[in-house]
Amino acid sequence: MSSLDGSTYTGDNSGIPLDLAWVEMSRVNLPALIRRADSHMTRRSIKKEWQAAWLLRAVTCIDLTTLDGDDTPGNVNRLCFKARDPVRSDLIESMGVEQLNIQVAAVCVYPSRVPDVVKAFSDMKLARHIPIASVAAGFPAGQTPLSQRIDEIRTAIEYGATEIDIVINRTLVLTGRWTELYNEVCEMKQACGSVPLKTILGTGQLGTLTNVYKASLVSMMAGSDFIKTSTGKEVVNATFPVALTMLRAIREYYQRTGYKVGFKPAG
Repeated sequence: MSSLDGSTYTGDNSGIPLDLAWVEMSRVNLPALIRRADSHMTRRSIKKEWQAAWLLRAVTCIDLTTLDGDDTPGNVNRLCFKARDPVRSDLIESMGVEQLNIQVAAVCVYPSRVPDVVKAFSDMKLARHIPIASVAAGFPAGQTPLSQRIDEIRTAIEYGATEIDIVINRTLVLTGRWTELYNEVCEMKQACGSVPLKTILGTGQLGTLTNVYKASLVSMMAGSDFIKTSTGKEVVNATFPVALTMLRAIREYYQRTGYKVGFKPAG
């Protein structure tokens, strides 16, 4: 599993007791954040071989995903082949990076499609394992009863998922029920066992960037190994201000706890 800081991340966030004082005192200075986001985009980008290197690195951070109602074993199989060879072979050869064995970070599907991924990867006899991520816990709305969401997580793992992407119940954020959100994510973390947990916040539906920050904190306190912006199903998904807000939360959580949490923009 790859994080966006260039390191390989295996998931070691044990979580901490809910710190409501930290959550409640948190505020995002929106004008300052917007200024920073705007200024960041005007900076000079990297060029030439350094740009190519970072683009290749970005490929290894991507979760190739299909989450459609018309998913079939056939299109899942095609996705798996793309995961194994995400960059054209002639481009890889021209850059002289064949030895890097460029693959994506994971293939992400619904629980019912996990066996298709397991079979496809088995047939390919991969030289290096590609993680199998599965969305669970009432994706994309998170509005089903908690017991059903827990069962879905366990089923996905039983089918062969090696990463779990949950989605939080946004109602709990919008109504300020932080203890309930913390407890739910804790239960889902426990259901994952040793399987890394990625928590999707659905940031486009959280109302404010302060809510995004608070939801990020609570999810990390509950043991999330990654926090993720969105499901891809909302009208507004990942934005640069949202990314900066979540990264700030990740940094401050690390500074206080020593736990490094990964970040995934999506949608």
